[in-house]
Amino acid sequence: MSDDHEPPQAEAPVESSDGETTELEYGCVVSWSGSQKTIHVPRDRWLEVGTELLADGWQMCVDVTSVDYSAYEPERDLPSSVTPERYEVVASFVSMTRRERIRARAQVPADDPSIDSLYAPYPGTDFLEREVYDLMGITFNGHPDLSRIVLPEHWQGHPLRKDFAIGSIPVQFKGAGTRSDS
Repeated sequence: MSDDHEPPQAEAPVESSDGETTELEYGCVVSWSGSQKTIHVPRDRWLEVGTELLADGWQMCVDVTSVDYSAYEPERDLPSSVTPERYEVVASFVSMTRRERIRARAQVPADDPSIDSLYAPYPGTDFLEREVYDLMGITFNGHPDLSRIVLPEHWQGHPLRKDFAIGSIPVQFKGAGTRSDS
C-alpha cells in the first residue's frame, strides 16, 4: 500500500421520498459523530463492506463492540433511512496512510442476533468478536472459534443485555468481622 493512497470518491447523494438528501459511501448511508464519519452498514453486507474497507486502505479494525438499545427506545441517533433494531454492532477502522478513522454500525435484530465475522479480512477481530458474543450473545457467522472469552463456559446468559437479571455475589473481605484498635 503506497503513501499516496487517495480517499474514495464520494458517491452521489441520494434523495429519499421525504426530500432528505443522504450521503453515501461504500453504498451505505453516512452520518457524522463529531468529526468522525460513520457508515450504517446493512447487516447482510457487513463482511462485504469490511472487505471493501481493507482494500481501500483501512488497514486496521481497532474495535468491535455492541450496544443493546432496548432501554433507549425510541431515542436513537440514526439516519431516517436506517431501521433501528434492538442490537447494534459497531466497528472502528483506521487508515494509517490517510490518518483517519471511520466507524461502521450495523443493526442486528433481537430475533436473530447474528452477523458475519470480520475475522477473514481482519484477523485481529478474533478476541473482540468473542467478547461481544460472550457478553452480548451476538453470533459472528464464520468466526473460527466463537467461544466464551470472559465468562466461564457454564455461565447462563449474556450480562451486557439490558434484560439480564442483576444478581449478587457475596464478597468476604479479609479480616471482616474483626476489629483491631491498634
